[in-house]
Amino acid sequence: MSDSSSTKSSLSDLRQFRINKNSAVSAGQAKTERVPGKKRIQVMADSDSDGADSQVTKKTKLELTVKEKEERYMAAAKISPQYDTMAVQESLSRSNWDVAASIRYLRENCKPKGQNGPLGRPKLQPSSRSSRAPTCSDGECSDDEDVKQSKDQVYDSDDSDTEMATKMTGQRKKVFQFMNEATIIELQSVKTLSEKKATLIIEQRPFSDWAGLRKKLESIRMSGDLLNYAQDLINKQNTVATILNKCNNMVTRLEKAISNGGGIVDQPKMLSSGMQLADYQIIGLNWLTVMHKQEMNGILADEMGLGKTIQVIAFLAYLKENGLSKAAHLIVVPSSTLDNWEAEIARWCPSLVVEKYHGSQDERRRMRGRYAKDGFTGFDVLLTTYHIVGSTPEERKMFRVCKLDYVIFDEAHMLKNMTTQRYANLITINARMRILLTGTPLQNNLLELISLLCFVMPKFFAKSIEDIKSLFVKKGKTDGDQEEVSQFQETQIQRAKRIMKPFVLRRLKKDVLNNLPKKQSIVEKVPMSSQQREYYHELVDYYSNNKGVVCSSGDRAGVAIMMEMRRCANHPLLMRHYFTDEDLRGFAKRLARATTYKKTNEQYIFEELAILSDFQVYQLCNKHEMNDVRIPDELICDSGKFEYLDSLLPKLKEEGHRVLLFSQFTMMLDVVEEYMRIRKHGFCRLDGATAVKERQDLITDFNVDDNIFVFLLSTKAGGVGINLTAADTCIIHDIDFNPYNDKQAEDRCHRMGQQRPVTIYRLVAESTIEEGILLAAEEKLKLEREITSTEKGEGEVHEQRCVVKLLTMALGLDKDQEEQLSNSLNNSLATPTK
Repeated sequence: MSDSSSTKSSLSDLRQFRINKNSAVSAGQAKTERVPGKKRIQVMADSDSDGADSQVTKKTKLELTVKEKEERYMAAAKISPQYDTMAVQESLSRSNWDVAASIRYLRENCKPKGQNGPLGRPKLQPSSRSSRAPTCSDGECSDDEDVKQSKDQVYDSDDSDTEMATKMTGQRKKVFQFMNEATIIELQSVKTLSEKKATLIIEQRPFSDWAGLRKKLESIRMSGDLLNYAQDLINKQNTVATILNKCNNMVTRLEKAISNGGGIVDQPKMLSSGMQLADYQIIGLNWLTVMHKQEMNGILADEMGLGKTIQVIAFLAYLKENGLSKAAHLIVVPSSTLDNWEAEIARWCPSLVVEKYHGSQDERRRMRGRYAKDGFTGFDVLLTTYHIVGSTPEERKMFRVCKLDYVIFDEAHMLKNMTTQRYANLITINARMRILLTGTPLQNNLLELISLLCFVMPKFFAKSIEDIKSLFVKKGKTDGDQEEVSQFQETQIQRAKRIMKPFVLRRLKKDVLNNLPKKQSIVEKVPMSSQQREYYHELVDYYSNNKGVVCSSGDRAGVAIMMEMRRCANHPLLMRHYFTDEDLRGFAKRLARATTYKKTNEQYIFEELAILSDFQVYQLCNKHEMNDVRIPDELICDSGKFEYLDSLLPKLKEEGHRVLLFSQFTMMLDVVEEYMRIRKHGFCRLDGATAVKERQDLITDFNVDDNIFVFLLSTKAGGVGINLTAADTCIIHDIDFNPYNDKQAEDRCHRMGQQRPVTIYRLVAESTIEEGILLAAEEKLKLEREITSTEKGEGEVHEQRCVVKLLTMALGLDKDQEEQLSNSLNNSLATPTK
């Protein structure tokens, strides 16, 4: 019965791809369709009779051209994408290029991609139930085994009138139970099931048997395919359950290794005399040594400011001291921390020989020549940056080929997205072991944690990445039982805890640093200046009156509109209000004659100036010696946040405090610089454009020179891995969607070595889109608390949904407009940018 069913299914699938050269003669009965590859082929008219199908699939010896073979291959590959391409080609060859016969051969003799054994290759033996030696009773193991390994789907449209349509197999029992008992949130995890559809299914319960389930689904116009999707979900849940069991076994193994271990590892004698690890750092060192002995990679995820760098240096010293290093080690760091790593190694363990792989292309080429000849020899540690390690094909090849012992990734949250080219390049580094360092392993969602785990243990997780991802995807909120929603999310969180437990060590400052000065966080909702408020309301009114543009526009959809509102909320000069079009035409005429400006067409120059902000126009003109183009000081100081700084900064200076001021936007830092000059505050600045060689000098100058009152930093470049404990006040001028970027920034001063209480000021423009961003950021922070404790919360929020929600609130969009905006934003973000 199953063979007949499989044949019917195959023939049904093939109806739109039927290839028969003889049918070309009778044009009235044939039609032409496109198949992958944009080849035009003849397709027989559909027939519902088995006799018609059997005639089409009758084997005949055909002499086919290369193009005809290609067309049949592409048709078979589209029908059976789950099989390896080589297996598809082999099955066609075996069946004389008969597509229907080749599909039957694939289903009977080959395994789909991702199953155990060679991918898509013919099986050595048929896997019938009778030929398997059962390892446990049918009532327990066999059903799970069927769900996880069987290729057969629980629903087939061609079985509707057969006994197979109503028979309750082991797999169908699982799906039947799921459809009867799953909560609305669990049902939404099934592909194609929205909240509305899930509610309809619940209303149809209970289902008496398999036939009754199918009949009720048909009555509410739902395809039986969703039963196959439910089966797929159960398969994925079983895969993750297997991983969780393996993780539990690893935890047991680690605990046993610790209890049976040969004593606690003390501070290596190779470390500089007078330098002493803190107690919790000794524990971190011991954790690293246990992971090393068990040959397990790990993520050292201590909160920012707890000295992860020092713990790694101590571990490398332990390896060298005990002769355990099998090759040189590689440390990959952000550019801003390169010199700091070099200085810390020299300070804590001068015996470790460090070579810095950095510099110009010619300098690196000479170093690569030496490595090609001698290998990574003559040093213990090779120190480089994320940018350098993958900047050229030659460098990528070198790190892919040359053997290393440990590779250590600092600020490893940069690896949170497994779809990026950086992730793909770094995972190929040829190192025996990996250690990831990050103070923020959980930033936006649980999937980012899974990305880190897949990177640190690729062999363990790689085969199950898609299954894991599907079970940690955030579902939309429902209007139903909130207790049910929380239970589902708590299940996700508990899964994540169990998966991460063997691989991650995380301690918080509040738990291990009893003498660290307190940190006070203050959110200041600052009213905009009167002129700024007027500009902001004009912008909101414009988009509120042009909701069609907001919801359907491509290049100005969602993110671009939100950024306009953010710029206006931060400072009016980040828009263009001061310089008129007439002013710009005059500037364009002068720039066209300027020897330092390359373009000479006045109209083109005007068009370029027209899209710039007031402050950018001012900067461009001054760069090309048009020094008479000025913006009045009162306009530079005219923003609600600067008015707040006018009252805060003099008070801080008088009391002897020193300040870090962070902004996400370098254009905002440009305006802040002018403000600092007008108010005569001593300052220095570090952002992404600051040369790597200059960064450590700026940090050192600030830490030793009390005359530098304010250090201006961009959140991304200056908020990572640097020590600025000379400051005790941190001002976040404009908050980030991702609150962990702001946490990174504030911990530049609230860390080991800080002697004074620290105050954090977050400036939020009142009654603007920034208030919504603050709410979204606070919601994301709940995820970390849920993972590192037992508290309940609402979990992560997808950033795209935040954008839609914020614009919906700000512009008063209705439900249809909100959905249209969401779709538009999806399309905008899906388009790759160059």
